[in-house]
Amino acid sequence: MLLKCYKNFINGAYLANSSGETFEVINPATGKVIYQVEVADEKIKQQAITSAQQGFAKWSAMSATQRSRLLLKAVALLRERNDELAKIEVLDTGKPWQEASVVDVESGADSIEFFAGLAPGIEGNQQPIDGDFYYTRRDPLGICAGIGAWNYPLQIACWKAAPALACGNSMIFKPSEETPLGALKLAEIFTEAGIPDGVFNVVQGAGEVGAWLSHHEDIAKISFTGEVNTGKKAMTAAASTLKDVTMELGGKSPLIIFDDADIDNAVSAAMLGNFYTQGEICTNGTRVFVQKSAYPKFIEKLVQRTSQNIIVGDPMAPETNFGALISRKHFNTVLDYIKVGVKEGATLLHGGKSIQPENASEGYFIAPTIFTDCTDEMTICREEIFGPVMSILTFDNEDEVINRANSTKYGLAAGVFT
Repeated sequence: MLLKCYKNFINGAYLANSSGETFEVINPATGKVIYQVEVADEKIKQQAITSAQQGFAKWSAMSATQRSRLLLKAVALLRERNDELAKIEVLDTGKPWQEASVVDVESGADSIEFFAGLAPGIEGNQQPIDGDFYYTRRDPLGICAGIGAWNYPLQIACWKAAPALACGNSMIFKPSEETPLGALKLAEIFTEAGIPDGVFNVVQGAGEVGAWLSHHEDIAKISFTGEVNTGKKAMTAAASTLKDVTMELGGKSPLIIFDDADIDNAVSAAMLGNFYTQGEICTNGTRVFVQKSAYPKFIEKLVQRTSQNIIVGDPMAPETNFGALISRKHFNTVLDYIKVGVKEGATLLHGGKSIQPENASEGYFIAPTIFTDCTDEMTICREEIFGPVMSILTFDNEDEVINRANSTKYGLAAGVFT
């Protein structure tokens, strides 16, 4: 079967590269290649910069109200095509349709709507000085670069485009090479909504393309979502041209449950914070601290609900609420972390193995995994796993748990139930 091959999106249209180089995209639920994408070669890169410069000249000259109206048209198109776009996210990421159909596209549209609403109200100010006055005004930066992650590809593209475009900037966006299609569809929608050509361009490829964006002197700002080590490289590269930088990186977030909490609610939070999107969320509360007096009841309910309520299988099946990990490589990485947890003395209470559901037997599925008898020093409690692995720790009092919760090199999120 001849696979479809997608090109880069430059200046309002798809543009072929000169090298002919492509990469394959795999459906995590089947392990099969579903389409190909052209890599951004030198021709594409040069055209992307030129396009973004021309797009910026047109877009920044428009009033904030005009920009707001066009962005709101894009919002309407996103919502109108919710199911079509959600299916793309399911096939690319392996997450359940149950999630993507109500979260991914909708939250991306919400972000664009929010910033489109703010745009007309962005203004400078005036201050008196020695009988005279000075004033400031808000001007767009120029070309912004966005580098997205693979867990929420369309949503992240929307989140990065929304403030940049609302403020009059143009953008060159590079999605993850593992989930590249959603950003192309967003580019199509922006063009259909009437946003000028060149305002939102999509370049495809792996780390080399991201490094090019981070170093390029004509790009004023970079926004990166991904893991910490890659973020360090992007920030170092951006420093060479004094770019503004926004980073959303990894996490090993604490979820603290006191003995006066609603335990059913806390169990829901622990399951959501570890098993939603197969655990592939940076803000997940993967270190679950439970006060000792609440521990027996919490564990009983957690194991019961994890065993009975989670349905693993074909992510497009409406009943599935737990999907496949993004790739064979990441699948093996998560299994290796589970082995390390056992080796270091944690008790494997539930899961901890690969599974082959009948309706998706070739996919990259790992059972929801729960470790108990964990200590703060264990690898599974220190490093970001980015998979469905929950580590449960116990504590006595508030001062103790706050100190332990904060004892991490990450600082992304936290939750408290009391």
